[in-house]
Amino acid sequence: MQSGVDTSAPVYSKNGAAVREQTVSSGLNQSKGSSMPKKNPVSIQSINPKVLNAEYAVRGEIVIRAQALAEELKSNPGSHPFDEIIYCNIGNPQSLGQKPITFFREVVALCDHPSLLDKPETHALFSSDAISRASRIINKIPGQTTGAYSHSQGVTVCRDDIAAGIAARDGYPANPEDIFVTDGASPGVHMMMQLLLSSEKDGILCPIPQYPLYSASIALHGGTLVPYYLNENSGWGLELNELKKRLQEAHDAGTTVRALVVINPGNPTGQVLSEENQQDIVNFCKDEGLVLLADEVYQENIYAEGKTFNSFKKVARSMGLEDKDIVIVSFQSVSKGYYGECGRRGGYMEVTGLPKDVKDQLYKLASVNLCSNVSGQILVSLVMNPPKPGDSSYEQFARERDSILSSLARRAKVLTEAMNKLEGVSCNAAEGAMYVFPRLYLPKKAQIAAGEAGMKADVFYTRRLLDSTGIVMVPGSGFGQVPGTWHVRCTILPSEENFGAIIDRLTTFHKKFMDEFRD
Repeated sequence: MQSGVDTSAPVYSKNGAAVREQTVSSGLNQSKGSSMPKKNPVSIQSINPKVLNAEYAVRGEIVIRAQALAEELKSNPGSHPFDEIIYCNIGNPQSLGQKPITFFREVVALCDHPSLLDKPETHALFSSDAISRASRIINKIPGQTTGAYSHSQGVTVCRDDIAAGIAARDGYPANPEDIFVTDGASPGVHMMMQLLLSSEKDGILCPIPQYPLYSASIALHGGTLVPYYLNENSGWGLELNELKKRLQEAHDAGTTVRALVVINPGNPTGQVLSEENQQDIVNFCKDEGLVLLADEVYQENIYAEGKTFNSFKKVARSMGLEDKDIVIVSFQSVSKGYYGECGRRGGYMEVTGLPKDVKDQLYKLASVNLCSNVSGQILVSLVMNPPKPGDSSYEQFARERDSILSSLARRAKVLTEAMNKLEGVSCNAAEGAMYVFPRLYLPKKAQIAAGEAGMKADVFYTRRLLDSTGIVMVPGSGFGQVPGTWHVRCTILPSEENFGAIIDRLTTFHKKFMDEFRD
C-alpha cells in the first residue's frame, strides 16, 4: 500500500539536514487532511522521574549563570563590573593554570603515538625512563595501540602497576583482579550503586555535607540516601554515635542500609580522618554488615601537620581483617592529587571482599560499558607507579609534585585565614582535599530577601557574589548541611599570583553585602 510519501530515502532540507517531521505517519495524516498537531514524544512529565530528582550543584544554576555572564563579557566587554569569570566551584586544577606532570604526559604521548619510539630524535625530546616505560606498556597492550578496546576491567599491564602501587602505599598485597579501571572515580560509584540498590527500600549511609555525586547517583539508581552529619564544631569530625543513630532511624523507617560512604580527605569539608577513627568505622561496617565505600581520591592532598593518609583497606588489614570479614571498595582518580588530570578521565576502584558470584555481576556491568578509555588507564597506572629515586625523571618529577602540593598547602592556609576575617563567617582549616567550606551567619534581612527572590539564602549569597565579582562558588545547600545553617564551597585552586586579587574582591563584596542587609 502506498502511503503518499516515498519511504525509500530520507528527505533533506536545503542545508542538508534530515527533515524528521516528514515521516510515513505524517504523510498519512496529510493525505487524510488531518490538522492534528504533533505531540512531542518527550516532555518533562514523561522522562524518568529519577533524573528529575537528581541534582549536581557543582555544575548547577550558579555555574550556568556564570557561563552566560562569560559569553556576555565576550560579546560586550565592560558590560559587568569584572572582566573575567573565576571558577572556584569545581576541583579542575589545570583549567586554573596548574601545569601537568611532565613524566606522565611524556609516557601517555608516546603510547598514543608509538611510532615515535622508533625515531632517533625522540631520545632528544623525551626522558629515557619515559621512553622505556612507554615501550613496556604499549608492548603489553593487545594490538599495541590505545585506540582499541581493552579488557573490561582494564589493560592487564595497567592493573598490574596499579596493584603494585597500592601494595607499595599500604604495605599489604593487592590483587590486579580486584582492580576495575574506570573513566574517573564517578563511573565506579555509579556501578556500585547499580549493584547495591534494588529499590527505594535500600539505603546508603552518606556524609552530610557530601560530594553531590553520591546523592545524585543514589537518586538515579532508585535508592534512599541515609544522611549522617559531620560535626562542624569538631573540625567536621565523623562520630560513631551519629552513624549508629542514623542507622537505627533507617531501620525503624523500613530502610535496609547496604553501605556506608566515607570521603577521606573530605569533600567539601577538607578533614583528614585519624587512624583510630578509621578503625572505629571499619569495625562499625564489619559488625553491621555494611559495604564500606571509601572515596580516597584526595589521598595525595594532605596539608595539615601531623596528618597522614591511610587507606581503609590498609587500616582493615592492620586490624587483622581479610576479605571474608569486610567488603571494601576504594575509589581513586587522576583528576585530583598533584596531577589534576581531570580531562583524561582516569580512575579505578579496588573491590575486595565481594563473593565471586557477585563480583562476576560487577564484571558484567563493566562489560556493558566495554572498557574505560585506554589513555586514562595508562595515566592512572603512572599515578600509582610514578618514577622512583634513581630514575632519570625522578628529580624533575619530585620537584613538580612537591611544588604543586606545597603551593596548595599555602593557598589552603591563606584562604582559610581570609574567610575567618570576614564578618559573620567561620571556617575550619582545610587539612586536605582542595576546598574550604566556611559557614555563613547571614543576617535575617538577607534570608528574607533570599526568600522573596525564591532562593535559598546561600544560593542568594553566591548569586550576588557572582554578579558583583565574577567569582563562582557553590552554595552549601548543594552538598547538604545542618538545617538552619548556610555555607559555601570554594576551591583553593586559583593560582597563587591571583589569590590576593580574588580575596580582595571577596572581602569588598562581603562587606557591602553585610552592610546592605545588616539587621
